[in-house]
Amino acid sequence: MAFIDEVSIDVESGSGGKGCASFRREKFIPKGGPDGGDGGLGGSVYLVADKNISTLFDLRYKRFYKAENGKPGQGSNRHGRGGNDLIIRVPMGTIVFVHGEESPLIDLVTDNQRYCVAKGGRGGAGNVRFKSSLNRAPRQFGDGQPGERLSLKLELKTLANVGLVGLPNAGKSSLISALTRSKPKIADYPFTTMSPNLGVMVMAGLRHYVIADIPGLIEGASQGAGLGLQFLKHISRCELLLHVIDACDLLKSEDPLWSYNQIIAELEAYDAQLLHKQRVVVLNKIDLLSHQDRQDVETLMKQCLEAEQGVNVTSGLEVILVSAMTGEALDGVQKVIMGRCKPV
Repeated sequence: MAFIDEVSIDVESGSGGKGCASFRREKFIPKGGPDGGDGGLGGSVYLVADKNISTLFDLRYKRFYKAENGKPGQGSNRHGRGGNDLIIRVPMGTIVFVHGEESPLIDLVTDNQRYCVAKGGRGGAGNVRFKSSLNRAPRQFGDGQPGERLSLKLELKTLANVGLVGLPNAGKSSLISALTRSKPKIADYPFTTMSPNLGVMVMAGLRHYVIADIPGLIEGASQGAGLGLQFLKHISRCELLLHVIDACDLLKSEDPLWSYNQIIAELEAYDAQLLHKQRVVVLNKIDLLSHQDRQDVETLMKQCLEAEQGVNVTSGLEVILVSAMTGEALDGVQKVIMGRCKPV
């Protein structure tokens, strides 16, 4: 199933049913009076957050959703049946906008949270409602209110405690696979991850932490290069960002902070508030380094971060060396996540 995180749909609630103009007809009762029932209430359209849905894919190929109309009233004071409400299930983390408006209607972030986006029309009054001392045989009745129609834009921002960011092939997919039970595509070429992967890290005491593997960012991602612009928004809800760097690249590069600064620049260009999130640098693939090389890359990374000045406030950033392939030192990452994030 494709990962779809933006869709546009049109919704319309049901119209109210017509009221009934009817008069009581019984033997020996020549003037029984009005007995027309009211029309039924039109069905409303609700958006409901569902924890079992992870994408807006199901809404991609159907653009129009309409609730049932209310039924008309009938004689003998029988009111029309109300129209059935229409329930549209969406992933947790879905933000709802009316097309052309900047402020969202609602942000659906909890399971089973519901929001009425289009309220059903009221049913029309039957002629019995118009009876009075001056009008004993009313023939008036109400038509019922029409339903509401809206054009909506649904935008999904993944709900996760931890977001993994980094250049393509830094080992993010291997790391999330090692920390959780997720099975992302892993290969030795860039952009194997084409959409955010979610995994759940389960710790002692049944504490759960959701981790999101964001597709690899490249230079210009905030302007739409590669896959970055499409998925950078999924980082905004994360409590903690793990900045994954290939430790081997630090020894090869003339500028040890090149890969780090490239990601920081893209985060800042997209939304400077992302830099205020908790961040930890994870040097991955240490299984390919000697013991001395490990010490060298850790010292080098810490020195570079301490020397970094300006808008990228990096002082105090923690550096962890791990091997997602062998599982070495993964307990350090787990402790950081548990210490800085609230379990779901």
